[in-house]
Amino acid sequence: MNRIDQKFIELRKRQKKAFIAFITAGDPSLEATEKLVVEMEKSGADIIELGVPFSDPMADGATIQAASFRSLQRGTTPKKILSLVRRIRRVSQVPIALMTYYNPVCFLGDTDFVHAAKAAGVDGLIIPDLPVEEAGGLRKAAQKNDLSLVFFLSSTTSNERMAGIVKAASGFIYFVAVAGVTGARIALPTDIARHVNKAREMTRVPVCVGFGISTPEQVRDVAAFSDGVIVGSAIIKEIEKNSGSKDMPSAVAKFVGRLASVL
Repeated sequence: MNRIDQKFIELRKRQKKAFIAFITAGDPSLEATEKLVVEMEKSGADIIELGVPFSDPMADGATIQAASFRSLQRGTTPKKILSLVRRIRRVSQVPIALMTYYNPVCFLGDTDFVHAAKAAGVDGLIIPDLPVEEAGGLRKAAQKNDLSLVFFLSSTTSNERMAGIVKAASGFIYFVAVAGVTGARIALPTDIARHVNKAREMTRVPVCVGFGISTPEQVRDVAAFSDGVIVGSAIIKEIEKNSGSKDMPSAVAKFVGRLASVL
């Protein structure tokens, strides 16, 4: 049982929903990312998603695309991100999942990538462009190394395919709240609760909702029918807004605290 599983068991005992914070590793720097992770945990983040910057982030909107570009411009690589996780593990046991496109995983090889991630202290992988039907090799390696492999659902997922996805998923399931790419939205679809509840009836794996969530009110509303809430673009906007300030980590942590406090 890894840290993600342990966290959800702990939260269930406390009758609490998970707050999951996404940031792009290396934006504005790897040193800043390390401080951000520690400060966000103190402010109420239950799980951290570290985005691995990629040159063609097809699932990401403008905010995260820009963060990935800035990180790549500073020379961030998967190897450097794993070294970052090792440093974080000296001071924190917060669950960490890497959100990466499949290309960097494929380049190293499924088994070698999983071994390297596990050795560094990573708890899970989220790969938006890897369909469950093509993930057999990675699933096998992840299971052997007690590494969670998170898959995606949406309101357009068929019942038949949903059954296969929830069976394959571990750690948690990422339910995409809105059609299209990541990015803060003013309003979320009104029928999302029905689709999330259908998924939750099919599995004991926690179902968490992300894409488009940016305000405390949205966090509270989504938590009412899910096991956790994922916020990314809104946090990255705070990082960008405070970039260059020595107080950036604490300012971003305060924003995360406002979002997490409603849970």
